[in-house]
Amino acid sequence: MSDSKELQVKDKQEVAAPAEQTRPGVVFTPDVDIFENDKEITLLADMPGVASEDIAIDLNDNVLSISGEVKPFEEKDESDVLIEFEIGRYSRQFTLSEVIDQGKIEAKHQDGVLRLTLPKAEKAVPRQIAVTAA
Repeated sequence: MSDSKELQVKDKQEVAAPAEQTRPGVVFTPDVDIFENDKEITLLADMPGVASEDIAIDLNDNVLSISGEVKPFEEKDESDVLIEFEIGRYSRQFTLSEVIDQGKIEAKHQDGVLRLTLPKAEKAVPRQIAVTAA
């Protein structure tokens, strides 16, 4: 691991007024775990209730944005009796450094968890240098 931060969480910003949102509804911040080894950073984001086709991952100007939407579970002919699982959207952003090879980022979604693999650029991967006798 290096002393510099390869991935930095953007500060959470409160919406000043509902007019700033482009869509009505609740916006959740997904809980995230981040792991690192010599070759990559792995990011796990909890997004329960979000289907794979309702997840969007964007990378623009070194900012990685993940979002997903929880859609209502009830059918059209059903009425709500008790709702404890909130419907809404997930949204979170991260700033990537030059250490990440942005062209090789991969994403998988399973059981409500989004797994992003952020490979480190070749120049950031530690290596051993062999010493030869002169």
